[in-house]
Amino acid sequence: MAAASGAAVWLVVLLAVLLANLPFLNERLFAVGPRRSDKPLAWRLLELVVYAGLVVLVGLALEARQAQVHAQGWQFYAVVLAVFLTLAFPGFVWRYLRRASRTV
Repeated sequence: MAAASGAAVWLVVLLAVLLANLPFLNERLFAVGPRRSDKPLAWRLLELVVYAGLVVLVGLALEARQAQVHAQGWQFYAVVLAVFLTLAFPGFVWRYLRRASRTV
C-alpha cells in the first residue's frame, strides 16, 4: 500500500508540473481548442485555474481510492493555488521573459 500511495503522490506532482506549464507552452485553448495566433494572458490564467482544479480533483480521487477523503478548508485551496502558480513560473518565464534569439 505504501508504494501505491507514493506513486499516487508522484503522479499528482508530475501532473501538476505539466498542467501548470501547459497554458504557456501552446496557443490552443485548453490544449485542444482552436489555435489562436496570440492567446491573451487572461485566457492563460483562466486555463491555469481550471488546470489547478483538475489536479485537485485527481488528487481527491486518488485519496478516495486509498482512504477516506479528508475535508479541506479554504486554506488548503489557497495553498494549492499558490503552489500551482509557483510551478507555472518556468512556463511564464519561457513565454514572456525570455529574449528572442539573435542571429548575427
